[in-house]
Amino acid sequence: MEKLKFLKTWGVEEFKQQHNVEKIEVKRNEETGKCFFVYGFETGAVSEAVNNGTLTSPVISEVCSPETGDLFLLLHQRGDGAATILTL
Repeated sequence: MEKLKFLKTWGVEEFKQQHNVEKIEVKRNEETGKCFFVYGFETGAVSEAVNNGTLTSPVISEVCSPETGDLFLLLHQRGDGAATILTL
């Protein structure tokens, strides 16, 4: 898995305020088994900490894939150097 470049990180409450949403939901695609998060009408990726149930201190980061240049949001454990599991 490639290393991501972390551009900005928010606490969950700060993210919800800045994006004017009341809740963030983590959902699983029943066909693929992949998880993602939803805020308003937007979606973001989640780290393996969400999939394996070890997410205890969640944050959301804007990250960039150095390999592709893709920018996306990632829900992950605070302090983790998160590995890419899904690019949206």
